[in-house]
Parts: sequence; structure tokens; C-alpha cells
Amino acid sequence: MSCTFGNNIKLTIFGQSHSQSIGCVLDGVPAGEKIDMEKLSLFMSRRAPGQNGLSTPRKEKDELNIVSGVLDSYTVGAPVCAVINNTNTKSGDYDKLKDFPRPGHADYTALIRHGGMNDARGGGNFSGRMTAPLCAAGGILMQILEKRGIDIGAHIHSINDIYDEKINPITGSMTELKSAEIKSFPVISDSAGEEMQKKILDAKNQGDSLGGIIECAITGIPAGYGDPIFDGIESRIASICFAIPAVKGIEFGAGFGAAELKGSENNDCFIKENDTVKTETNNHGGILGGITSGMPVIFRLAFKPTPSIMKEQNTLNLKTGRQEKLVIGGRHDPCIVHRAVPVVQAAAAAAIADFILK
Repeated sequence: MSCTFGNNIKLTIFGQSHSQSIGCVLDGVPAGEKIDMEKLSLFMSRRAPGQNGLSTPRKEKDELNIVSGVLDSYTVGAPVCAVINNTNTKSGDYDKLKDFPRPGHADYTALIRHGGMNDARGGGNFSGRMTAPLCAAGGILMQILEKRGIDIGAHIHSINDIYDEKINPITGSMTELKSAEIKSFPVISDSAGEEMQKKILDAKNQGDSLGGIIECAITGIPAGYGDPIFDGIESRIASICFAIPAVKGIEFGAGFGAAELKGSENNDCFIKENDTVKTETNNHGGILGGITSGMPVIFRLAFKPTPSIMKEQNTLNLKTGRQEKLVIGGRHDPCIVHRAVPVVQAAAAAAIADFILK
């Protein structure tokens, strides 16, 4: 199983949705880095479930226990291991799923891949629950990067067909993003956020779910980080972001919109500002040839609608080979996008830290 990411800073995620505990190991973190546990706990609480009607009713405090690698709030050079106990599982809700794979889930592919020995409870290690230890690791790395002048912010770009204000590609809009992340629903425009929440609740009342897009900005990265061909910044960010369950697409800068432009419209002309080389525009999203240009790194992730819905669906009875009706039990989010915003920040931190902390 590929549960480890990184070359210099190696991140390993372990556990399953309904196992006793889940957690992470960060190997390669330099000694002497101060970790603010209160700040880390606050960051993780943004992802935690059971906070309002927009989230799954499963309540988990996500209390983090760092069992190694940190002493008196400072890293000591040993691997940092953090554990989160699962305290509110209802495994009986998933007894039937071995024979009735849920549409849109990894139940069937996991069963085939592991010869029927996979843990189907709550989706096992394919569950969104596994983003909790990712947030723990990313939250630690974000603090380390901040001390080096690198900030990572994100917001809900859209829910279904409702859009928030876009990040300014020249500045990275970090002030606006920092304001958004302290909100229970992390958007720049509160009016757009209200429309999004109403649409989510409407879908929930119909037994359905919604997807959306998260936009992320990384500022303060000097030019010259990354490698060409297989190990570029885009490749590494994309790699870890696709480890987030429900992510189905990614674009950098102008992204797919660049396909509709002429070269004269898409090219970012170079300028000099206060002895620093910059570009007038940022269609390249802060990355050229897989290497940072010094401009803000901007990317967007598309999240599919939560596949666990209350509506009756068709699936296959794997024992009989016949198609049957399925109504999914358990506790699920009508939309996971608002809880995934800190997860995207955490994933970006892991990718960037792997280049910066050599």
C-alpha cells in the first residue's frame, strides 16, 4: 500500500475510519522547530465532523496526541508521530457492504484489490476520515513554513453553480483568505456563502449531495524551487491532492481556461519591481517548467458530490450477481467541500515543505 509521500520530508498516514486510532508519521522534520499546539488544534478543528447541519453527525473531537518527535513544544529531529483516537464509530451500519458495494465509493475496487480482506467499515482507509492525520501533519508543516515567510490560504471557490470571489493571482489575496479561514464556512464573500449553504441544505433535504471547487494560494515561495519533468511543483502538489478522497480534478493558474486563450493573451510578461523579477499577470499560477517563478502559486481542486446519499440507488448483489436497490445507512456529509478547505492547505504544505526543508 502506498501510504507514504515525500522525498525529504516523508509523510506516512496509518489507520482506518473505524480502527481504534488513526495517525501520521513525519520523518525528516528538522530539530528545533517550535510547534504551537493550540494553533494546531484550532487548525484541525476546522476539519472536524459533527459541528453543524452541513456536516456528518458523527462527532469526533480529533484530539491529537503527539507520541514522539516533540519535546517541550520543540521538534527534536526524531520522526514526529501523532495519533488520533476514533471515539464515535457505528460499525454495524456497514455490515451489508461486503456484498452490496456503494455507488461512487471504493468498496468494490478495495474488495478486488485486497481479496475481500479490506476493512469496509466507514470506507476503511479510503475514508475521508483519513484526512484528519493529514491535517495534523500539514498543520505542523504550515507552522514551520510560516516561519520561513511562506503562507498557505484557501477558500471555497464554488459549490455547485454558486461562486465566491476569486483569489487575486498577483497578490495571492492572503489577507482575505486568513479572514475566510476563521469563518465556519470559509468564503471571502459572505453573501455567496449564504447562497452556498442554502443550496447544500436543499440537497440534504432531498436526500442528495453536492460537490464544489476549492481554490488555494501559496505566497512567499522564492523563484527556483522544483524540478523539471517528473518532479515539478505541479506534479507533487497534484500527487498529494489526489490522495484526498473526492478530488477529481486540478488546475493551476488559468488552468483549463488557458486552452481558450491565444498565446499573446496567456503569456505573462516579465517586469522588475523593487529589484525583484515578477510577471504582470499570473496565468502560469506561479510555476514555469515545474519550477516556482516567485509569483503566488495558485491552484484549484474539483471535489465530487458526497457519494453516500439517502436516495435509493441501484447496485449489484455480489453474491447473486443481480442488481438490487440500496439505501445507504450511516452518517455522512451532504457536502464535504467546506470541511476540506484545511485539508487542501495541509496537502499543499506537505508538498511545498518537501522542497523547502531540504
